[in-house]
Amino acid sequence: MRPPTDPAEHGTLPGASERPDPVRHPHGLPRGLPRRSRLVAAGAAALITVAVLGTVISVGGKDGGPGTSGPLSGGKHEPGVTSLPWPREGQAAVRLEGFGDRGDLGTHGPNRPVPIASVTKVMTAYVILRDHPLRRSESGPRITVDRQAADESVSGIESSVPVTQGQRLSQRRLLELMLVPSGNNIARLLARWDAGSQEAFVGKMNRTAAGLGMTRTTYTGASGFEPTTTSTAADQLKLARQVMRDEVFRSAQSHTVVPGTSRTLDNTNALLDTPGVVGIKTGSSTPAGGALMWAVTVPDRRGRQHLALGVVLHQRAGTSPQEGLRTVFDCSRALVEAVRSQVATAPSPTVDVASGSR
Repeated sequence: MRPPTDPAEHGTLPGASERPDPVRHPHGLPRGLPRRSRLVAAGAAALITVAVLGTVISVGGKDGGPGTSGPLSGGKHEPGVTSLPWPREGQAAVRLEGFGDRGDLGTHGPNRPVPIASVTKVMTAYVILRDHPLRRSESGPRITVDRQAADESVSGIESSVPVTQGQRLSQRRLLELMLVPSGNNIARLLARWDAGSQEAFVGKMNRTAAGLGMTRTTYTGASGFEPTTTSTAADQLKLARQVMRDEVFRSAQSHTVVPGTSRTLDNTNALLDTPGVVGIKTGSSTPAGGALMWAVTVPDRRGRQHLALGVVLHQRAGTSPQEGLRTVFDCSRALVEAVRSQVATAPSPTVDVASGSR
């Protein structure tokens, strides 16, 4: 039996993806998208810290004002040299890792909090891995599935993964089940395991967000099901930078299986069809529209790999999750291709690719 889709769709253990959130109907009945699969490199492939682009890229103002631009190698801002194809609605933020403020390619759209759906699970995974770190080869402690998680696995109103009470699954396995098929019941199970209750865990999420400087972010649940969990593209980009530094989170998982069965649950992030894209997490619901946190490795003209991160939120909000996802994938793909083009043609200063230092 295929697990139902919901407002906190599907994603992956770092760098993966998910199924779309369903439409939220007045009576809570979901309507999801068919699954699409896309292989990404499995295992713990360490992503390379990005080197510097010595070029001028036009970016949107911090609060959605007119686009401005500045050379990443420093210097005065020179408007309109080369522009990124920002989305027509919602908000977005893009960054190149490895060289401080010069890697900030800007934000676009109103910098106000909006629902983020299952992108929430990135923070859930981050807090779990911070509290219970895993090395690349470790599975972590075994966690017992409680009755609540088992009962919620047959929910008809949200995305869940079939589990049974008393099953003992490793921490790594549960992270996969939370992120690959975006199991809301698994997100809440991990929250209870870590903090005793989801409410206590949400407190950790918000304190962590504050510590990262995510001043316009509010978490109200561990799964993203609640539309009251809100953030901005700029805030979520800060989180993306943190999670991609964790070698476990960078272990791109192409699929997982339902516990106790051989049934495969594939990643369905359509952006993974784009070369170099390694995640990170999709989200969709009627209130949130389409949301996506992405990471992509792109080569410069010398063949060296660089990492770009982006967040696009609130695409076609108020319509359907399906339409929101289509739009967020299109917008993100355009941004990825624009960054790829800039990296491929721009001169790159000498940088230590492991540390990002000159």
